[in-house]
Amino acid sequence: MVDRGRRPVRQPVICPAHRRPGDARSKPPHSAAFGIDIGGSGIKGAPVDLGDGVLAADRLRIPTPQPSVPEAVADTVADLVGSFDIAAGMPVGVTFPAVIRDGIAHTAANVDPSWIGTDVDTLLTERTGHDVFVVNDADAAGIAEMEFGAGRKRRGVVIVATLGTGVGSAMFVDGTLVPNSELGHVLLHGDSAETYMAESAREREGLDWQAWAGRLQEYFSHIEFLFSPTLIIVGGGISKQHKKFLPLLDLKTPIVPAKLRNEAGIIGAATLARRAEDEIGGPAASGRAGTPDTTSDKSTTKDKDGTKSKKGKKSKKKDKDGKKATKKDKDSKESATKDTSKKT
Repeated sequence: MVDRGRRPVRQPVICPAHRRPGDARSKPPHSAAFGIDIGGSGIKGAPVDLGDGVLAADRLRIPTPQPSVPEAVADTVADLVGSFDIAAGMPVGVTFPAVIRDGIAHTAANVDPSWIGTDVDTLLTERTGHDVFVVNDADAAGIAEMEFGAGRKRRGVVIVATLGTGVGSAMFVDGTLVPNSELGHVLLHGDSAETYMAESAREREGLDWQAWAGRLQEYFSHIEFLFSPTLIIVGGGISKQHKKFLPLLDLKTPIVPAKLRNEAGIIGAATLARRAEDEIGGPAASGRAGTPDTTSDKSTTKDKDGTKSKKGKKSKKKDKDGKKATKKDKDSKESATKDTSKKT
């Protein structure tokens, strides 16, 4: 597993479909990872085939414990992962309904407020025994759409809006994620826009499709003015009924329904986890999807003393005099031996 004692610097999330040739990080992702979507009422998860962007097995859903405090949720996540027969080195991506920075939750929506300030990455890594990478839930859905769905290979500013109880958002600039955008909280009529135009507002106020589309028109026109996007993608369960409201909108920007819908969070989280694991040199790092990178063996092995070490890194062993020897020391010793044999 990745050493959590010193948290690695996270690279910007760039979807492979949007990377230019020659990008140092343009290698395709490994073939699989595990994705988990944590919500206020349920926790869903499944292994993901990242070659095709589909679930590799039927997803499992476990009710979110109440109260949804960190320890209880961590136990549930561990139970969910343990329900599948997955490789020991498989990374796990987790969506979480919060602003996430460096694996730490800075807000808490629909979960217990005790999550605020919690290092979610470390907690779930320790509890599951897998490297865990946590991401804002709307950002995960956006990653999935940009990699495998409606946003694939689209450049410029792309905004993915998830309509539900609130409004989640993910923003990408030329395929690079701008994390924690929270565009559901832009002001509209003096309050957070989501209170006025989320799907929950339509249900709560009994709005017909025409009336609700009018509110969506106000919101997306405002977003269009602020960011000049090249594409807007609408997700969430309501996107299944997109024909009832999207054609009623009049925008300069193309607006289309999401393709992955309810599986987007799981797929996006798994995509992020695999990429993060590969880029920081995790145990399953690979240069080609589904194929071990034979030029840089980074698999985890056990030394004679039973401790785990990673190949591909300079090992440090003690000489007879107790000093630590490096590879350079060994090379110099071998060179000296050859010189001596020539003289004799």
